[in-house]
Amino acid sequence: MPSRKFADGEVVMGRWPGSVLYYEVQVTSYDDVAHLYTVKYKDGTELALKESDIRSQSSFKHRKSQSSSSSPSRRSSSRSRSRSRSPGRPAKGRRRSASQSREHKDDKKKAIQETSLALVVLVLFKPSENNTKRYNGEPESTEKNDTSCIILEQKLKPDLEVKRVLEQYSLRSRKDDKKTEEIFSEKKTFVAVKPIEKVSSKTKELEFGGRIGTFMLVFLLPATVFYLLLMCKQDDPSLLNIPPLPALDSLWEWRVFGVFLLWFFLQAVFYLLPIGKVVEGLPLSNGRKLQYRINGFYAFILTAAAIGVLLYFQFELHYLYDHFMQFAVSAAAFSLALSIYLYVRSLKAPEEELAPGGNSGYFIYDFFTGHELNPRIGSFDLKYFCELRPGLIGWVVINLAMLLAEMKIHDLSMPSLSMTLVNSFQLLYVVDALWNEEAILTTMDITHDGFGFMLAFGDLVWVPFVYSLQAFYLVGHPTAITWPVAAAITVLNCIGYYIFRSANSQKNNFRRNPADPKLANLKFIPTATGKGLLVTGWWGFVRHPNYLGDIIMALAWSLPCGFNHILPYFYVIYFICLLVHREARDEHHCKQKYGLAWERYCQRVPYRIFPYVY
Repeated sequence: MPSRKFADGEVVMGRWPGSVLYYEVQVTSYDDVAHLYTVKYKDGTELALKESDIRSQSSFKHRKSQSSSSSPSRRSSSRSRSRSRSPGRPAKGRRRSASQSREHKDDKKKAIQETSLALVVLVLFKPSENNTKRYNGEPESTEKNDTSCIILEQKLKPDLEVKRVLEQYSLRSRKDDKKTEEIFSEKKTFVAVKPIEKVSSKTKELEFGGRIGTFMLVFLLPATVFYLLLMCKQDDPSLLNIPPLPALDSLWEWRVFGVFLLWFFLQAVFYLLPIGKVVEGLPLSNGRKLQYRINGFYAFILTAAAIGVLLYFQFELHYLYDHFMQFAVSAAAFSLALSIYLYVRSLKAPEEELAPGGNSGYFIYDFFTGHELNPRIGSFDLKYFCELRPGLIGWVVINLAMLLAEMKIHDLSMPSLSMTLVNSFQLLYVVDALWNEEAILTTMDITHDGFGFMLAFGDLVWVPFVYSLQAFYLVGHPTAITWPVAAAITVLNCIGYYIFRSANSQKNNFRRNPADPKLANLKFIPTATGKGLLVTGWWGFVRHPNYLGDIIMALAWSLPCGFNHILPYFYVIYFICLLVHREARDEHHCKQKYGLAWERYCQRVPYRIFPYVY
């Protein structure tokens, strides 16, 4: 194993990724496995660099002296060339004067070329600091890491004047000048097409309890879903009343599995329809942007039309309720098979297409979190498709099936007020998600997490079968509520939805166009990445106001089920735990990404989700 060259705490010069610029950084740590140094820039940004991208400060000083010391060799070669010129040259004394004049001119032209080359490099490869400042609304002259460019420009101004004079009175042959220009052009071309080195990074910090935790979750998540569904089927769904295990043959039916496959592939067909706009996602690690077709709302409309046709021809939609457990088992089996396929195909994926959070090298961890970031079959994005289509739209269809089952079982001419509230609230949530489908492209699920068992099971099983738990519970345990109580619950849901939607709209609009005049009243903290951290509006109230709105809505969805059992409130309890855990993940990633700017933001906005509480 090669020994490390730079020690912790040592101040060195680090190359900014994707450029040839070196900035002063401090070494904070070293990874013996990946052979990467973690360095910290003056603005607090932390990056992992290879040893070849780090230089000592003394080496830069040495290079400067080296370039100046190379001039004697050029002078000697110039003198030797001057002695071999035409016999009709002037006297010896004048020859020396002419030779010295030429060598002085050559040195000047050489210095001008080197200075110009350095300036070209800065212009071509400077990591968009000026764009960052314009994004943040700051003047370009305040850029911290711009001193090298300013010095070169100052040096270049007098040299350009000398160059003009030399070109006008040059004694050097045009052939030599042409050769020099070709060499200089080749240098510039070489610099301009210099490839950006890709740093291969392994996932260092394991989440979800590491290998042991993810191994247990692979079994615990399906067991939780089946347990909740069995509890809802009981007359007394209390926690102490453990349901008996059903017979294994009652959990599987091929016809049910066929209906699930038909549903999945019907949504895939809707996804492939050439309707809706095509947008670009966020840049990947290699700078490429993937394209996504935004037609989830159209898929929902087509699905609603198909369900309407089935009901018109008197199709018994409460078939879903009668075989609910079998549908859950079929979805779990399909998600497991899909996860295996995703992991196998990810083994052949290029390094740059792997997920930053699922590239640990441990099978079970990468299988659970997802090894490949954006697995695609042609233009069909598997993760993006499963994120909103089969599970989220399926959630609404299941709720409708539960509403019809309640009416049939209890012989009702119209659904109960509790069931109506649950269906209406959750329908609003799903329609909002599909209408604002483009916003999902900036979420952690798309930008950071790979597509593995966690998201596959969550999208296809957890969302449709756990999120519909309140409707499923009300079928077997009807709960009567009064109109005033229903009105109060509706107001609570509207408050949560308003916070959720307005907070997300503020964030998404600011990300798209921070210079929008409509957002002129919003204040933010600039960061080294070029993005701003909002400190006014909802994002100045708490760090995750959208989570706060989500939790308020989740409570409103459970309240129509009454207070006889805690089972309908599982969603609220689970959702609070989920969002607190996700907030911790966001906190960790933002601290690494934004550095000191994130610390300033946390001081400005101290509360994470619940104001004055957490």
